[in-house]
Amino acid sequence: MVEQIDLSQVNWARAQFALTAMYHWIFVPLTLGLSFLVAFFESIYVRTGNEEWKRITKFWMTLFGINFAIGVATGIIMEFEFGTNWSNYSWMVGDIFGAPLAVEGIFAFFLEATFFAVMFFGWNRVSKGFHLFSTWMVAVGSNLSALWILVANGWMQFPTGMYFNPDTARFEMQNFWDVLFSPVAISKFTHATSSGFLLASLFVVGISSWYLLQERHQKMAQKSIIVASVFGLLSAAYVGFTGDEAAYTVAHKQPMKLAAMEGLFDGQTNAPLIAAGLINSAKLPGDNQKAFAFEVSIPGLLSLLANREPGSFVPGINDLVYGNKEFQIVGAEEKIANGKIAVEQLHNYKLARKNGDQTAADAALQIFDQHKEHMGYGYLNKPSEAVPPVGLSFYSFHIMVITGAIFPLVLLLFLFFQFKGTLPTHRWLLYLGILCIPLGYISQQAGWVLAEVGRQPWAIHGLLPVNVATSNLTSGTVQTTFFIFLGLFTLLLLAEISIMLKQITIGPEEN
Repeated sequence: MVEQIDLSQVNWARAQFALTAMYHWIFVPLTLGLSFLVAFFESIYVRTGNEEWKRITKFWMTLFGINFAIGVATGIIMEFEFGTNWSNYSWMVGDIFGAPLAVEGIFAFFLEATFFAVMFFGWNRVSKGFHLFSTWMVAVGSNLSALWILVANGWMQFPTGMYFNPDTARFEMQNFWDVLFSPVAISKFTHATSSGFLLASLFVVGISSWYLLQERHQKMAQKSIIVASVFGLLSAAYVGFTGDEAAYTVAHKQPMKLAAMEGLFDGQTNAPLIAAGLINSAKLPGDNQKAFAFEVSIPGLLSLLANREPGSFVPGINDLVYGNKEFQIVGAEEKIANGKIAVEQLHNYKLARKNGDQTAADAALQIFDQHKEHMGYGYLNKPSEAVPPVGLSFYSFHIMVITGAIFPLVLLLFLFFQFKGTLPTHRWLLYLGILCIPLGYISQQAGWVLAEVGRQPWAIHGLLPVNVATSNLTSGTVQTTFFIFLGLFTLLLLAEISIMLKQITIGPEEN
């Protein structure tokens, strides 16, 4: 049966994990992209033998090392939180969720850690070829770490390759390859890593722009800008492609998230894509209010992007909450009724097994199997609870898309003026390059807000609500650790910024 849940404790646990994840993601995308840029710089050095490229490599490698070290610290804390604040979650899905995290620790993190020391301290101690190989292995290892973590997150968004064991009340692994090659996991990995490559390119271009404004290290800055701009443009193109694939996957695996991020309450054929708009915060599922105070839309584009079919039907929030018989959509209202039957029969099954009544246990299990697909909905109290925060989902999605469209245009301008030989004279563009660094981080954070807020109220989509996944802790305990982590992470961030700025001010070592 459903137990009374302390919603205050649940909200504080959610806030603490969101805090940790958002701080952690400040460091991760820069690590993913900068590791490859450093490998590119060193490859050019080894290929040409030009010592200027060695200076460039060592400078950006130093900034990579600072960022990498602090990113590891926040990542370790985040993994521990699964055991402290989310013990029910860890118990129910540890057999599945723990597998990719274990592979990440044993294989990917070990790979990058092994070659990390060689990359930093192996100059003039190992051959050029082996040092370059070590640098590439750190880049590959860093991105393999992201693969396994994003596979775990992708499974939370779209659970597959598993079976629910009613005797242990745990989800157990059935097919590891289904988990690894889930379409959601693949789209999350490709989109998250390519966006990290783009952020790192903006980071290099922005810092190099500062040197050009200061009239320092101009040769280094211009060479760095060329490589980073080319890498960034290729990454931006791939970000656009993977973003489209991710949205298509969301449309079919998480239709409620798509409806929320587009502010679509009533499903439509030939549905428009909202390019910009102001959400009506008073709008609720099932009422007659308008969804937007104003909007700028592109007719028919959402249907095309969501289904690859012009004029097709895209379900809205009301269809997904209350159902739509015409398009055979089962609503949250019906799923909750089925889920409550599943929860009740699971309780009856375990009680009958405990009392040794096998006949009653078999009967309860048979009914449970008929309704277990919607078991998670049995923990919701009303259909509207299945709707994520629409305003936050909508704005985070559009911030991500709009900023993502600006970045390749900026990088194109940098390349154009650099090849014309006039880049240092366009100070407005150099300032814009610096501004793109914080804009890049805002875009990154907006993407993760959409990914995680958009799947609410689920810890595991459709199967386990967040309010059932937490540990049995008091809200005061979680609140205390929240502020401890807030202080700790803020200090780490300030330390990173301080060390980074000091190193940037020093600049690359002179010949």
